[in-house]
Order: sequence, then structure tokens, then C-alpha cells
Amino acid sequence: MAAADAGETVLSVEQLQEAEEEEAEEGGSPTGGSKAAALNGEVDCKKVKSNSLSMKVAESEVETKEEGIEHESMTESSSSILDVSSDYPREKHLSIQRQLADLEKLAELNEAQKKPCPLCPEDKFKACYGHKLHRHLQNLHWKISVEFEGYRMCICHLPCRIAKPNFIADQMFSKMGAHYHCIICSATIPRRTDMIGHINRHVNKGETESRFITAPAPKSSHEVLKESDTDVRVLPNYSTPQKTDSYFNPKMKLNRQLIFCALAVLAEERKPIECLDAFGATGIMGLQWAKHLRSSVKVTINDCNENSVTMIQENCHLNKMKVKVNSKEEDNDEAVGDGEESTDAIEVTKMDANVIMHLRSFDFIHLDPFGTSVNYLDSAFRNVRNLGIVSLTSTDISSLYAKAQHVALRHYGCNIVRTEYYKELAARTVIAAVARAAARCNKGIEVLLSVALEHFVLVVVRVLRGPSPADDSAKKIRYLIHCQWCEERIFQKEGNMVEENPYQQLPCDCHGSMPGKTAVVLGPLWSGALFNTGFLRRMLLEAVQYCLDEAQPLLKTVVCEAECTTSKNFSIHNTYDENKQEECGVYIKTPDMLAESSVVPGKRKNNEVIRNATKRQKTDNSAEHPAFYYNIHRHSIKGMNMPKLNKFLNYLSEAGYRVSRTHFDPMGVRTNAPLAQFKTVLMKYSTPTYAGGQTEGPLHLTEDIQVGDQLPTAADSKAKDDEFLEENKSGDTATVFTEDCPTDCAAD
Repeated sequence: MAAADAGETVLSVEQLQEAEEEEAEEGGSPTGGSKAAALNGEVDCKKVKSNSLSMKVAESEVETKEEGIEHESMTESSSSILDVSSDYPREKHLSIQRQLADLEKLAELNEAQKKPCPLCPEDKFKACYGHKLHRHLQNLHWKISVEFEGYRMCICHLPCRIAKPNFIADQMFSKMGAHYHCIICSATIPRRTDMIGHINRHVNKGETESRFITAPAPKSSHEVLKESDTDVRVLPNYSTPQKTDSYFNPKMKLNRQLIFCALAVLAEERKPIECLDAFGATGIMGLQWAKHLRSSVKVTINDCNENSVTMIQENCHLNKMKVKVNSKEEDNDEAVGDGEESTDAIEVTKMDANVIMHLRSFDFIHLDPFGTSVNYLDSAFRNVRNLGIVSLTSTDISSLYAKAQHVALRHYGCNIVRTEYYKELAARTVIAAVARAAARCNKGIEVLLSVALEHFVLVVVRVLRGPSPADDSAKKIRYLIHCQWCEERIFQKEGNMVEENPYQQLPCDCHGSMPGKTAVVLGPLWSGALFNTGFLRRMLLEAVQYCLDEAQPLLKTVVCEAECTTSKNFSIHNTYDENKQEECGVYIKTPDMLAESSVVPGKRKNNEVIRNATKRQKTDNSAEHPAFYYNIHRHSIKGMNMPKLNKFLNYLSEAGYRVSRTHFDPMGVRTNAPLAQFKTVLMKYSTPTYAGGQTEGPLHLTEDIQVGDQLPTAADSKAKDDEFLEENKSGDTATVFTEDCPTDCAAD
């Protein structure tokens, strides 16, 4: 206070000297004397005020703090009002930076060669070395910052905003509250969620220009991403559905490539085809269809959100594609090329997905909503054309993967539990819902592809019109009997008659040896095939043609899984001809047939051809791949080293069983061998863990037990299997292992 008084007195003396000079020049005018007297009075008043203020501070410091808070708030409000009218922007607060390195540069070295935090007072965070300061700024200030147009509004702990005082007994404590500085206005917001809402209100009002920023702001906050030679402009936070209208997930690139391959195969069968992306978001999927397949497809991208529709139109212009909105083509000199036809234009619609699928007919429909897609299945199968394709992506993996079983029962009407084959169980659950929805529209389905990965479940089906295909599809929906002890499973037999003992259908005997109820009924599930081998091979050819690197390895695995063969026997052109007319019961037009066909171009096949295609749908069940798979680690023997997975596949194949790997589980084995035979082969070729010098190979057995006695072929009857199980229950196998293993291993 003394320093402040001294400064005021110095200023008053200078003002007196200036007043005396003016009075001398004016010749002693009364105004000059009055001015000097006024200044003297002002000095005296200031001295009196300063003395009184010092006395008030000595009496009560709390009142001065409150007055200071009110004074600062009044000055801030007045300065903000001046900023609105003035054209001079103020300097931005130091907590608003573009990069973390810019925030670190604000810290200066002190005498001890340490750096203090620029956003924290010294009593809260002491000065430290550079690496500790970097960790502090990154984990505290930068991690919970609010982003806007390339800038980060970091949390500030400086005494810019004082929190409300807390009264404890007769004392009052006021602490400095953490807060954010708004980049647009002069507000200080204490909570991050409130700050985000505050910024959103500015954006809704159109107030996006900052009065603090002196450096030029970025031209556009939209980021342009590129995928499969297609550019797409996305909004900030594009990967978070809750924070943006136009959601774009880079992790779903594989999903988009698989759907593109399915559409490319359908485009080879008939041209042109009308395809619909019911949930466009950014429009990336429809743009890829139109850009690569060109005149073979007529693309319609739909979304019910107005902002998403605007984004789709901008992305169409960005990729130099024509746009049709409400059947009226927009003119764009840069977007329209010379010699382009109207079929290349992309139609963008804004309506509910159920509405557009009820109003129009399509050859290809893709559904990719947030969560489950069961709400759109009825409208999808209502107007889809015969031999068309419906693909759907379900992202509600918490319910499909049996983490929320009550949600699966509510959405799909299916009872499921967590099993070792839970991913295939999820795929069969979705297909069962699809088959029921198609049957309600007197249509049947043929499953072409079903994929269940970490983030999604993709199902692609072909539509077969007529009550007979609908009945055939409905008959393939059955219940599954699952043993909770050994994980053995089998579909219930066809028929409506109630059996006295359903446990007899299971190959295992856990119900007889274990107390209580050992099995549970799951379903209803799809019991038919999950893949169409011919369609998958043509998808693989399209993936190679369009250089879809991520989809090729998965398609090779799925083709081997559909044929139930190992990867070493895989070949694209080994048994299937490109000109094959019938593919798993579905009539296919090939390029050679188009030349000989008498069908008028642009029209559908006549009724006779379609009727014949429907009759040929029934295929041999023995050619289908086995249902479900076993995890080799789940059924490993304690104290034994398992063989390598590829070698184990060869061992099962040599025993006479069909075997392949599966994309559902990297350590899964799809085979038609019963679980008992699966475990027997696994035990035979496992080695004890204590035999360090023993190489991997079959377990040493006595000469009395032959391999044929241990491994019956797949053609053996059920009686031989029962005899085999009884032999294993006997003490012969126990004596075999006791010769090579110690006592404790034999007991295990």
C-alpha cells in the first residue's frame, strides 16, 4: 500500500507542475488556479482514500477480497462489452494453445534450472525438471482439455477465478478453483462438460470467431480422409458417435471391403443394379460403390439427419460425382465430367430407412445402424427383388456375444449363454432373425457370407422369392442342446414330438456321470450353412482385382472354412468353373451365358428360369461344412504340451475327419469329429511337460493298443464309437500311461 501511495503522489506532483506552467502561460487565469487547486484537492483526497483503505484492510481482509472479485468481474464484463464493439482482438489466454510443445515453451528456467508449471501456482505444483513438467502438462492439463477449431483450451489453476468461500466454524477459506477460458468470449467455466456445452451454444448461435486469437485460424475444421481411392470429409470427433452426426469408423474398413466385394459379384450377374446404403453417415460406402463400379450400379445413399445429408453431398462433389437430390440433379461445373451419363449420378435422400425401403425396390440393400438392425428387417425384405442381396452389419456385440443375455432375448428372441463358440453363436442368432423376417414376406434366404469379428457381425444373404423357399428356410431354425460340462453341442432333431430324455441326443455322457442338470437349450438358431463357397470364391477374385489387401486374407480363410479344408490345399481355380450355371442351388448368369441368352437386356429373367432356380436350391447336406468348432486350448490336457495347430489339423485329417481352421477363433478347429475323438487325438499327439529332451510327436503307446483301436474313422457306426468309449473307460489306457508317466501324472 505504501508503494501505491508513493506512486500516486509522484503522479500528482507532475500534474501540479503542468498546471503551474499552463497558468503562467495563460497569465494567471482563474481557470488555471482552479485547476491547480482541484489537483491539490485530488491529491489530498487520494491520500485520504489510501489511508482509509489501508485501515479497512487492517480491519478486514475478507471485505477487500470480495470487493476485488466484484471489481474484476465488472472490469471483465466491461472489457467484453468493449471487445464486441471494437475491432481490436485481445491476446489469447496462455491456457489456449495448439500443441503441447507450445504450452511447454511458456515455462521458463529458474535459478535452480527447474521449470514451473505455467498453469499452476507455485503452492500447488513446485518447479521441477523438464521431463516431469512434460508428464504433468500432458496428464493433467492437456488430457482433459476442450478442443475447438484446432485449439486446445487446457484446464487452468491460476487465480483467474476464485471459487466460492467455504465457512468452517468462524473462519472462512477461499480456494482457487480449476477452470477453462473460453476461446470465443471472456467466460471462465469450472467444469469440462459445462465448457463443451458453452462452446456448442456459441456454435449454434453462429459465434465461431474468437476475439482472443491473434494468429490466423485454420481455414476449415473438416478433415479429409482417404480410403480405397475415395476422399471423404469428416467432422471433428468423427470416430465418436455421441459427439458427431456423421460417424466414420476407420476400424470398419474391412467390413466395407467385404460388402463391396459382394456387390461387385452381384454386378457381374446383372447390370445395372439398384443398390441402397440405408445409413449413409459420411457416404463413404456408397461413394466407393459408384466410383469403382461406375455404370454397373445405381447408388442411392440415404440418411435421416440433415447434417449428414449435407456432408454426403459435399463428399460427392469432392470425388467429382454427380448428385441427385429429390430427383433433381444439381449443377456443378467442377463435379460433372465430359461424356458422363446420368446413371453415374448418386442419389442422396433424406428420410427414414424404413420409409425408403417401403417405397422403392432395390437389388442390393445394406443396413448398418447403430446397434441392432432387427427394426429394419421387415421393410428390407418387403421390396427387395428376387435373387437380390441383403447385407446387414450388427454392432450390438454386447448382446450378441452373451454379455447382455436379456438384451439378446428382447431383440432377437433368442436364449444364449457364453460358450467357446460364442462368435458363431452370434452369427447364427442374427441369421435366424433374418430368416424369420424374410419368411413373413413369403421369401426364403440363402446365406452367402457370415463374419463375426471383434467389432461387428456381418451377414450377407440372397433372397429367394416364394413360399417354398420360405418354408425351407424356416425349417432350418432349430434349438441347440449345449452341455455345460464338456462344451459338447448338437442341434435338436426335426419334429414336434416331445422326447422323454433329450440328453440322449448329446454324444457325451455327462448327464449320467455328473449330478444335476448338465445341459441347456439355446436358440432358436440357424442350423444351415454359414457360407456359399462359389460366391466366396468370386468375392476373392473381386478383392484381387480391386486390390483390397485387407479382405483377401480373411476371404481365403473363409473359403477354406466353407470347404472344410486346410490352407495348403487352397486354390482359387481348383474345382469351380467360372462359367458354372448353378452355384449351390442358385441360378447364376455368367459372361458366356449372356451372349447365348435370349433374355432382353434390362429385363429380369422369365418366370420359368426363376422357377427352375428355386427348385435347384435344395443341396446335399453332406457337402455343407460342419457346424461349430472346438478351441484347442479349451480342451488341452493338464501337464501335456499340445502339438502345433497345423500339425493337429493333419492328424485329424489322417484319422478320416473333415477339418479346417475358422475365422471366428484363431485357435479354433472346425471338424465333424465328436468331442471325444477330438480329445483322443489331442491326447495322443501331446507330450508330457517334464520330458524336456523329447521332441514333439505322438505319445509312446504299448504294442497291444494300435492306432486303429484308438482312432476309428468317420465311417464307423455309432456302435463302434460306444465300444471305443467303453474301452477308454477301462483300465487299459491307464496302464498305458503309467508306464511312461510318474504316479502323480497318472492320477491326473
